[in-house]
Amino acid sequence: MPGTSSTALSPVIAASTHWLARAYPGGDANTVAHTLAELQARQAVTVAAWLRYPTVIDAALVAIAGPGGSALLDWKAGSEPEDEFADGEGWRTWVDETVVSWAACLLADPSLARRGVDAVIAAMPVPDPRPRPNGRRTGGLPNEFRRLLSPDPRDLEAAVLLRHPDLLEPIAAMHRDTLLYLLDAEPEQAPTSAAAA
Repeated sequence: MPGTSSTALSPVIAASTHWLARAYPGGDANTVAHTLAELQARQAVTVAAWLRYPTVIDAALVAIAGPGGSALLDWKAGSEPEDEFADGEGWRTWVDETVVSWAACLLADPSLARRGVDAVIAAMPVPDPRPRPNGRRTGGLPNEFRRLLSPDPRDLEAAVLLRHPDLLEPIAAMHRDTLLYLLDAEPEQAPTSAAAA
């Protein structure tokens, strides 16, 4: 459930985002394009992680057992490190293959991304209608998925690789059927990216 499991899932979300941003870069590191692409990857990974680990217990179990690592993803994307045990490569052990695959599906298919966010919202507790002292109401999902759901031209330019259905297909296809089943969605004959729209 969003909010309650986010802390436990933080290493999985961070590592899976890092993997996607490296495999499908938006530009050189420390550039605006790189940052915009990484933000879109993080939003897709966050939705995918919340869908895969919807309860506090699910999140706690993956934090204890580990998500499995990036080995198969590295092979599929042709991005295997020269030495996976080298210093600075330990983050790969926190990459979740299914989360990355689902995030790739969401990035390549805007309608599926909307279904994913809607499913996350539907799984949240009913908001508390009482206003807080600052005038805000409790509950509800913050508007934190704008770049995933409604990317602007700069976002799309930065994420040409990250949202390209053909480039994402080897990764998205790994666990797409499970995501489609979970979201009660029909498979698309030819997914189209937001970038192509």
